[in-house]
Amino acid sequence: MKRLFFILRTRGANWNRDCALEEQDGWAEHADFMNGLAREGFIVLGGPLEGTPNVLLLAMAESEEEVRARLAGDIWAQQDLLRVERVAPWSLKLGIWQKS
Repeated sequence: MKRLFFILRTRGANWNRDCALEEQDGWAEHADFMNGLAREGFIVLGGPLEGTPNVLLLAMAESEEEVRARLAGDIWAQQDLLRVERVAPWSLKLGIWQKS
């Protein structure tokens, strides 16, 4: 059964600190890949945490292994621009998506 996962990604060794997010190598491919995951319903929400080197994602998946495997297909993961720092199941207790 699919459940909600919290994912924290952080900048990798090849992140160019002199360039904005959209100016990093492979931006278009990364954006296309992530938008595809969102269209599939795998990624529910996502975006950079302002003022930090981190990105927060929420995903619907069967397991942590599925989350890691799916994100490994991102060109930014393959080029060490973004790394998965943490994956954890999230039990949503408050909010508009809470099951009744």
